[in-house]
Amino acid sequence: MSLISARFVKLWITVILFAITASLGCKATPLASPPQSTPPSETSAPAPLQGPKEAITVTIVYDNYQSDPNLRSDWGFGCVVEGFAKTILFDTGTSGQILLSNMSKLQIDPQAIDVVVLSHIHGDHTGGLAAFLDQNAQVTVFAPQSFPSSFKQAVADAGAEYIEVGESTQICPHAFSTGELGTAIHEQALILETANGLVVITGCAHPGVVNMIRRAKQVANKDVYLVMGGFHMGGFSATQINKVIADFQQLSVQKAAPCHCSGDQTRRLFAEAYGDDFMEVGVGKKLQLVPAQ
Repeated sequence: MSLISARFVKLWITVILFAITASLGCKATPLASPPQSTPPSETSAPAPLQGPKEAITVTIVYDNYQSDPNLRSDWGFGCVVEGFAKTILFDTGTSGQILLSNMSKLQIDPQAIDVVVLSHIHGDHTGGLAAFLDQNAQVTVFAPQSFPSSFKQAVADAGAEYIEVGESTQICPHAFSTGELGTAIHEQALILETANGLVVITGCAHPGVVNMIRRAKQVANKDVYLVMGGFHMGGFSATQINKVIADFQQLSVQKAAPCHCSGDQTRRLFAEAYGDDFMEVGVGKKLQLVPAQ
């Protein structure tokens, strides 16, 4: 076996081990009460950034909800952000084969990806990484600093640059991380600056989606236009969901697009509350955003 092949096998084994031990953590379970919406710790706002030159496109390439019937849905999440200085893959789903197949059908070349941002350690968000790096290891991987050193080493051995994220970190102009949040499960969200406001993309929102929104507003000092991704509310009661919706509205979130681990009832209640500002998304969905000025 060649050295390169051995490195990818090592990464694949590392990712699979974490998928086995951690992927079930993203399966939403009923809670006695919704997570407390305590304000996150203080963090400094990023310096003014130069705006992107093209239209911004966010394409969901992995999700258990389906938007395009030609693509395969599967438990997990991943999306590609195009139009900034760097093309970003946020999360990699569970299966590398499904991730790469969906990307191919969507005509997204793995070689065009510059940056991979991983929300948290669970296998339904990191499981496709080894197969992706087999296609393109010339990327920078941003992962929460709580990831184990064995994961970091496996990514580095595959040939990719690895950056640990603690506090809010700039990914590229107008795109940055919330920084690592949470206690039991550490997670980061992706923040995009657009002409209409912030777009916050969450993997599973284990630290509480409202807390992640608050952190995004704190970091960027702007209003939130859209929150999209997994809200981790599949086991919530209607009362709990409506409390989160009220928090969204109090925080002036203009549009909501729950998917992945959000749950059917969450999507239904958000649709009722947000009306035309609810966005039904799933694998294959493309969102067009206006660049910040």
